[in-house]
Amino acid sequence: MNDLTVRSISIAHVENPLNPDYMNQNTDTSANSNPVKELSFMSTQRIATIDILRALTMVLMIFVNDLWSLKDIPSWLGHVKSGVDGIGLADVVFPAFLFIVGLSLPYAINNRRKKGDNDWQLMQHVLLRTIALLVMGVFLVNGETYNAEATGMPKIFWNPLICISFILIWNTYPESFNKYLKYSLRALAIVILLVLAVIYRGGHDDNIHMFSPSWWGILGLIGWAYLASGTITVFSKNNFWVILGGWVFFCIVSMAGKAHLIPREIMTIIPGAISGGTLTGLTMGGVLTTMIFQYFVKRGENLRMTLVLVGFSVILIVLSVITRPYWGLAKLGATPAWLYLCSAFTILAFIAIYWVADIGGKSKWFDLVKPAGTATILCYLVPYLVYGVRNFLHISLPEVLRTGGIGLVKTFLFAMLCVGVTGLLIRLGVKMKL
Repeated sequence: MNDLTVRSISIAHVENPLNPDYMNQNTDTSANSNPVKELSFMSTQRIATIDILRALTMVLMIFVNDLWSLKDIPSWLGHVKSGVDGIGLADVVFPAFLFIVGLSLPYAINNRRKKGDNDWQLMQHVLLRTIALLVMGVFLVNGETYNAEATGMPKIFWNPLICISFILIWNTYPESFNKYLKYSLRALAIVILLVLAVIYRGGHDDNIHMFSPSWWGILGLIGWAYLASGTITVFSKNNFWVILGGWVFFCIVSMAGKAHLIPREIMTIIPGAISGGTLTGLTMGGVLTTMIFQYFVKRGENLRMTLVLVGFSVILIVLSVITRPYWGLAKLGATPAWLYLCSAFTILAFIAIYWVADIGGKSKWFDLVKPAGTATILCYLVPYLVYGVRNFLHISLPEVLRTGGIGLVKTFLFAMLCVGVTGLLIRLGVKMKL
């Protein structure tokens, strides 16, 4: 198995679709304000919940991605195999990331509007971030089938080289940093990626293939879902009914696709993350949840917000139960039941963290994992670098540390190590900004 099984899982600074930057803002809570207008208004008031939820999801992602290195552990922790009706813990991570991207979108877009961006400028940001996610996703996924002998370069260099290149390209360099050196580093990183793409050979000896998007990778799938959801959110201008319609549309597309009611031509022309409906439905569900959340929180009605979102979660669980007999519950199948159930799980986690961190004022409880929520892309790449160092130094842990409960502790500590490395890189000035 390859070093990081990203195919089985998936992922704020305002410039990063996975990490929104919030701004404090006083909002009008007049009782005479129009409810429809209130529902369409999007505050940029800061909350800690989204960052914390993202951080915990990232820690869980690293944890489940390292389970391949263990043996004699409970099967429910991992991924359910293709064709099996059911999900494991690992199968809820990717949808959580997609949902959190949606939770962040209204904050990020409204924040940029406050800075003066028009719709075209917002779409430029959406497009550039989508391209960045697609590029990173494709390079990482090609590493899964890398053939060292055919390429002429040891495999241990592939992931570290591309991850370092990603960092050099999308790093936010300080104002004092020499601009010529900055451009030189970015140009060097681009050249490295181009050379790697040209020399790359993957597959087995009897079926060698060149660099290509055999699939888009987790980051690429997030990129496509972000593009569709970001476009809707930008041009909806925070209109609740448009967002609701977008979510319903992709839920219907998800079910229609599984029912084979969508022409195959459409499914092949439009990327599957969009045409399949399920992945974009998860992201649009996050956008819709933020709209509902903002409406009630703006009015100071946290209890009503909680009841409404819990009710929404119950509806989603019911939809999952209803659709499961038709298409099953499966992450690899991207079924509607998986869409609804994982959306419900993420909403319930969001509510719980909100009451602890923002209402209860206990956000500092989560400071240990904070880097994973504020530098998400960087934290996503760190395990690749850590694995690369391990392989280069030929580090191998004894079997006792890779078995059963002790192995699970080891894997949790590995996840926390990656978060710690991310924090260290941040302090050293590495701040990726897509």
